[in-house]
Amino acid sequence: MNEQLSVAVVIASLGRPNLIADLIGRMERQSVKPDVLLFSTVSADDLPADFVENEYVKSVFAPKGLTFQRNAALDYLGDRYDIILFYDDDFIPSIYSVENVARFFAAFPEVVGATGDVLADGIQTTGIDTAEADAIVSAHDARRSFPLEIFSELPGLYGCNMAYRSSAIGDLRFDERLRLYAWQEDFDFAKALGPRGKIVKTPAFAGVHMGVKHGRESGLRLGYSQVINPLYLVSKGTMPIDFAVILVGKNLVANHIKMFRPEPWVDRPGRVKGNWLGLLDALRGRLTPERIESL
Repeated sequence: MNEQLSVAVVIASLGRPNLIADLIGRMERQSVKPDVLLFSTVSADDLPADFVENEYVKSVFAPKGLTFQRNAALDYLGDRYDIILFYDDDFIPSIYSVENVARFFAAFPEVVGATGDVLADGIQTTGIDTAEADAIVSAHDARRSFPLEIFSELPGLYGCNMAYRSSAIGDLRFDERLRLYAWQEDFDFAKALGPRGKIVKTPAFAGVHMGVKHGRESGLRLGYSQVINPLYLVSKGTMPIDFAVILVGKNLVANHIKMFRPEPWVDRPGRVKGNWLGLLDALRGRLTPERIESL
């Protein structure tokens, strides 16, 4: 295998300093620590009260919004690190994740982007608490089975646990018209990198996405994004139209069916209203993902 590739871990966060504090500790316990752990937040208030930068823990500030915050991190890192690994702030990685990200990209030079195995995902439920997430990850790690293999090629990646080869990213940045929660920004970015190499899923690195609900966007805004963002990405050529139609259709059906008995953690009526606002804008030819900031 080639010399160990350098890995920068990037975490964009807003209003959840407790999760940042937890992740700093987790990165310390990795089998191989990242070369830099970079938090991109809106202000110092988003960081733990006792946050202190050191030789490898760093922070940058950016305007509110996932794309702005991730782009600020990319601008800060430049081309100084071989691999850039993005985690959501509520993602619990395997303790071997950073090590295996580097090993995987070294083994597959044709790969420019990869998403790891999400062992459990609380995004569609009430969420997964830290104790349960730790138990799932610990059981996975105890098996010591981290195959350096490509499970499948993908059109896009899942943003809670995705890594990219820095040399392939170059000056590409996340689309800042996708505002706030920036729904489907991960698919868009990966698809834009597709001509530069393979975009894949691998079991080499893994973790649990807790799906913490605090700090997420309103149902109205997400519902609007569920319609407008895929159609906007079709217009710019980074999402196939058949994929977008299925994606929009599934969310429309789910929101309308479930609004009569909504889950306590989901604002289904708000999503339905946002869906219809998005459909009306689309029919008028207004593909304006940034409109969610005024909703």
